[in-house]
Amino acid sequence: MFKEFREFAVKGNVLDLATGFIMGAAFTAIVSSLVDHVIMPPIGLVLGNIDFSELFVNLSGTDYATLSAAQEAGAPVIAYGLFINAVIKFVIVAFVLFLLIRQANRFKRKEEAAPAAPPAEQVLLTEIRDLLRQQRGQ
Repeated sequence: MFKEFREFAVKGNVLDLATGFIMGAAFTAIVSSLVDHVIMPPIGLVLGNIDFSELFVNLSGTDYATLSAAQEAGAPVIAYGLFINAVIKFVIVAFVLFLLIRQANRFKRKEEAAPAAPPAEQVLLTEIRDLLRQQRGQ
């Protein structure tokens, strides 16, 4: 079993997986910054200076000015603004992955759609076979 694992790890599958994972984490950080710092501020401005990251429902009887104040006090809250941000981030990442997979599938189909021409010997043998059939038919 150790030998099989070593072969698996050395083949490059693990390296490809690790590289993909690291790139995905970096891409997620970029998308998070895009949503938090570029997309949501203009949307909040248009909707009346709303900061989505501060939208929450306080489940305790005490009033808190901000989400962080409520969380520091240990109050139970539903932070639906952070959820909205997370949904937007997910949609962006899912859409980019869809585009990448779609493009990869397009390249695969082009490779599969172009069958290789038969070798010259096979073409010659096919012609000889067809000539022999014609001679028998006469």
